[in-house]
Amino acid sequence: MSQEIIARASKVVEQNSAKEGEYTGGISVVSLIDSEGFPTASVLSPSKCDGINWITFCTNVNANGAKRVAKCNRASVCFATDEYCINLVGEVEIITAPEVKAEMWYDGLSYHFTDAEDPNYCVFKFRTKRYKIFFTEDGAEEGGVL
Repeated sequence: MSQEIIARASKVVEQNSAKEGEYTGGISVVSLIDSEGFPTASVLSPSKCDGINWITFCTNVNANGAKRVAKCNRASVCFATDEYCINLVGEVEIITAPEVKAEMWYDGLSYHFTDAEDPNYCVFKFRTKRYKIFFTEDGAEEGGVL
């Protein structure tokens, strides 16, 4: 059962990630730990993914999120509608390598950055450690460790 649910969740995450350099309108909530040890949630658009195994997000290297990740890389990512809730727990790394930034770039980022070489632009790469997935339609629910 878990492989089927993971495959369904992976499809949802992929549908919400940018495709061929185009923003899909997909969003997720990313929770990070703040300087006082409390979780803080932000809405971020996924750039690319490998199902639920890893997901990248593009952000500003000077933003609060990047500062939080630098201090504590534990995170949670949630995709939710009335049809599903996909909650992933794992770790984030900040990537500034030019080739990765270019690969993750999509058109919508031009509202925030000049281009993929913008020094303020960085990539969060979230790697899932464990998951909790629920689909409303058939009540399928699964939690586990990747």
